[in-house]
Amino acid sequence: MYIGVPAESAAGETRVAATPETVKKLVAQGHSVRVQSGAGVAASAPDAAYQAVGAEVVAAASALGAELVLKVRAPSAPELALMRPGATLVGMLNPFDAVGLAALAQAGLTSFALEAAPRTTRAQSLDVLSSQANIAGYKAVMLAANQYQRLFPMLMTAAGTIKAARLVVLGVGVAGLQAIATAKRMGAVIEASDVRPSVKEQVESLGAKFIDVPFDTAEEKEAAEGVGGYARPMPPSWLERQKIEVAKRVAQADVVISTALIPGRAAPTLITEDMVRSMKPGSVIVDLAAGKGPDGVGGNCPLTEADRTVQKHGVFLIGETNLPALVAADSSALYARNVLDFLKLVLPKDASAVQVPLDDDIVAACLMTHQGEVRRKP
Repeated sequence: MYIGVPAESAAGETRVAATPETVKKLVAQGHSVRVQSGAGVAASAPDAAYQAVGAEVVAAASALGAELVLKVRAPSAPELALMRPGATLVGMLNPFDAVGLAALAQAGLTSFALEAAPRTTRAQSLDVLSSQANIAGYKAVMLAANQYQRLFPMLMTAAGTIKAARLVVLGVGVAGLQAIATAKRMGAVIEASDVRPSVKEQVESLGAKFIDVPFDTAEEKEAAEGVGGYARPMPPSWLERQKIEVAKRVAQADVVISTALIPGRAAPTLITEDMVRSMKPGSVIVDLAAGKGPDGVGGNCPLTEADRTVQKHGVFLIGETNLPALVAADSSALYARNVLDFLKLVLPKDASAVQVPLDDDIVAACLMTHQGEVRRKP
C-alpha cells in the first residue's frame, strides 16, 4: 500500500505522524512509504533518516495523494484538495468538529480520529490522548520552573534556607499525574484536586496531598465517578464547595497547573480572577486548557490568553495550547507508535487495502467518515 506522511501545516505544530522507527516497520511489511521533505525535521528526524529505512522523500502533493495518509492534525482546506477520494486518513481529527468532519466526508475520505478510541485496556497502546497528555504534564512543570523566579526544591545554604515551592495541580488525569510526578522529582510541595475520588490514592502514591471535598448527595458521587474514564460535569453544590477549598490552596501556592477538560465542552473555570488576585506576586499559572474556555476565550482561568504568557495582578499566566509540540521528538515517537498500533486493526499483515471491521469496538469508535457520510455525530 502507498502510505503518505505529509508535513504538518498548522501553526506551531512540530510533530510528525511517522518516525523512522515506525516507517521501518511499515516498509518491512511491504508498504511503500512516502514522506514529505522536511516533515520530521522539527522532531529531530531529518529526511536522510527516513531514506535510510526505505522511505521515499517527496513533495507535499505526493504525500497527501497517498492511499493512506498519516497526520497529526486534521488537514487544512489546501491539503484536503490534494487528497484523493476514497483514500484513508488517520490522525487527531477532533471528533467534535462537525464542520471539519463534514469536509472530510465531502472529500470522500475514510477517516479515523485516534482521540476517539475508547478508554479500555485493549486500546491503551493507541491512546493518543494519554501519550500526548503525559508529555504535556511534564512540559507544564518545566515551563513553570522556567518562569518562576525562585527554586522548586528547598535549599539550605550558608546564606540561609530557601523554602520549597508550593504547587497545586487542578485536574488529575494523565497530564495532572505526570505534572505531580515531575514536580515531586524537582522538590516541590504539591497538593492536587480532582472531581473523581478514585484518584486520591494515585495522588498520594506520587507524594502529593489530595484536596478532599466530601460528597453530600448520591448525585454528586455518581457524577464524580465519570463515564468511560472521562469526568462529567459536577452539580453546582459540590463545585461551590470545591471552589472554596481550592481558593484557599491557590492563595498559598507559588505555582498552579490546571488540566481540567471535558471532551466536547468548554473547559470549566477553576481559577477565578479573584483567586489570581489572592496569589503572591511572581506566582505562575500554567493553564493546559488555554483557548478552550467559553466561546474559545480563556481556559480554566478566564484571564489566560491562548499561546501567550501574560502577567496579570502580578501573576504570570502561561497559555501554551500545544505543549507536546514543544517536545517534538518524544511526542512524535509516542504518537507514531500509537498510529502504528491502530494500523494493525485496519491494515493487517499482507493486506493490500485498508479494512474497516465495524465489529471491532476500537475501529468503530474511531471511524469518523466513510463512503461519503459522517459516521460520528459530534
